[in-house]
Formats: sequence, C-alpha cells, structure tokens
Amino acid sequence: MKKYFSLVLFAHSVFALPFAMIGFFLGVTTTDNPFSWYKLILVLLCMVFARNSAMAFNRYLDRNIDAKNPRTKMRDIPAGKVSASEALTFVIINCVLFAIATYFINPLCFYLSPVALFVVLFYSYTKRFTALCHLVLGLGLSLAPIGAYIAVTGQFALVPVLYSLTVLFWVSGFDIIYALQDEDFDREENLHSIPSALGIKNALNVSVLLHVFSAACVILPVFFTEFSWVYYVGIVFFCSMLIYQHLLVKPNDISKVNRAFQTLNGYASVVFAICFLIDAYLRHK
Repeated sequence: MKKYFSLVLFAHSVFALPFAMIGFFLGVTTTDNPFSWYKLILVLLCMVFARNSAMAFNRYLDRNIDAKNPRTKMRDIPAGKVSASEALTFVIINCVLFAIATYFINPLCFYLSPVALFVVLFYSYTKRFTALCHLVLGLGLSLAPIGAYIAVTGQFALVPVLYSLTVLFWVSGFDIIYALQDEDFDREENLHSIPSALGIKNALNVSVLLHVFSAACVILPVFFTEFSWVYYVGIVFFCSMLIYQHLLVKPNDISKVNRAFQTLNGYASVVFAICFLIDAYLRHK
C-alpha cells in the first residue's frame, strides 16, 4: 500500500480539497439541503479517488519523460520503485471507486463522473501538443467546488461556478510558475508549456494576469451572497498570497519556485477555506 501511495503527493491535495469544502458547505448554507455526514464522506472519497487517479496516471504516462529529466528521474516509476503496470492498475481501481462513490451521491454526479475523470486524466496528454496544458490542469482541479456543490444540491449555480473559476485561474497561474523549472528541458524534448513557448519573463506576465482573474473571481461572490467580515479577511489573505509568490519568483531568479508553488498556495487555499467556513458558521448558527 505504501508503494502505491508513493505515486500520489498528498501535499498537493491542499490545492483543491479546501475549495471542495467551500462548495459543499455553500450548498448546505445557501439552500434548503441539510448537512449530511454521509454525503460529506462520499465527497471526500471522491476527492481522494480522483486525485489518486490523476497523479498516478500522470506518473504512468510521463514515465519515459521523467526518466530523462534530472528533476524527476527519481520519481517512483523511473526509479523502479513501482512498475508501469502497477501504476496503471492503481489508476483503474481509483477510477472505478470514484464512479461508485458518485453513484451513491446522486444521479447527476454519477452521470457527470466520466466527464470529470476524462478532464483530470486528459491533462497528462496535453503537454505533448499545447502550451495551454496549465489551463487544463486548472480545469481539472476547478471541478472540486462545483462538484461538491452538486453533491449537496443536485444542481448547478452561479456562485460555486465562480469558485471553480477562482481555482482554474489560480492553479493555471501557479502551474506556469512551477513549469519555469523545466523551460529548457521542455524545449529540448519538444514538450509544450507557457515558459518554453514564451520565455520566463512573458510566462510570469501570463501568470500574473491569470492570478488577477482568480482574485476577481474570489471577490465576485460578495455581490451574490451575504458574507460577514471574516470572509473579507479570507479574500485579503488569498490575494496577498498571490501577490507574494510573484514577489518571490522573478525572471532572473526562480530559486524560490517550490516555496511559491507549494507553501504559499497551500496557505492560500487552507486559510481562505477556513475563513469561508467560519463565516458560514457565524451567519447560520
């Protein structure tokens, strides 16, 4: 079991999981649908199974590329810790478990489960033919808040879509920053990314623009839903983390990419979600 789960970086779950909780409790607090531990556990299981599938499939599909890249050659499959067939089996099992979990949530979640799986798995192919691969990754993670909202309500709504757009632009922007590390390697191997296509300076400009869009989308819900001051604290903190990572990573110095990528973005999502949940509790206690 430890061998299989080494394919999955659970630290990366802090990006989408807090927004899934936002979508779930948005559905509970803004509609007539009651809180259900049963549904919450199923949503958490869906998050785990989808994340397992996406990351393991990425490791499986990129195993030959990872073996050539000095930064990734010690990943599990190139290093011989996990075989390619074992990784693929792990992917299939988690996809099946994801579909089963959605079946017990509601019909709409079950019918949309193949779409969700297609998006999160398809991302792994995109670097082979488009520099927009970062946006596809963002799209995959952006399914978390709207998916959790649908799990509670069985329908779509505007505000959870705004949170999904927040995640899409946020993740796409910081994935561009992360990809700066592989600019030269991607170009040599004919792999596509914003940094390899535009260079570091222009890639950072694109990342800034995406994060401006993300900040706008995290602010827009205040025009459609009542919030207390706690939510505004969350907005300020989230936007501050967006700004800070761009102060850390510069065209002539990308040595702090990992700090910007994981630490700051992890803080951004967790603290923002906590502020949202506290706000929801204060307004509905």
